[in-house]
Amino acid sequence: MIELPLNEPVLDYKPGSKEREEVSTALHQIYSSNVEIPMYLGDKKVFTQNKKTVSPPHNHQLVIGTYTYATQKEVTLAIEAALAAKEEWTEKSLEERAKVFLRAADLLAGPYRAKLNAATMAGQSKNVY
Repeated sequence: MIELPLNEPVLDYKPGSKEREEVSTALHQIYSSNVEIPMYLGDKKVFTQNKKTVSPPHNHQLVIGTYTYATQKEVTLAIEAALAAKEEWTEKSLEERAKVFLRAADLLAGPYRAKLNAATMAGQSKNVY
């Protein structure tokens, strides 16, 4: 049985609050690291030499990472992997599929909340609200 969803509480992010400290720490980590973002083709991480830089829209000089850029070969492999996954996914019951999304929601609301908020702030020039 699928539980009814509940809205997440809206956090205040007041100065000195735990949630503000957590998102500030996560944002500092993003700005001070240089992450290498792979492509995911099926269950494999794929890195190529064809890379593009990632910068916040408000500061194009600051490079916070690179991502692997796809060629026609990787696009074809991604389509094949998606079609293969579709077969497995459609065989799952509604409850099994819902569990995947509910688990993702739990992770995003819990241990990854500050990291996701910080990534959104850096990647889209947003503030914490």
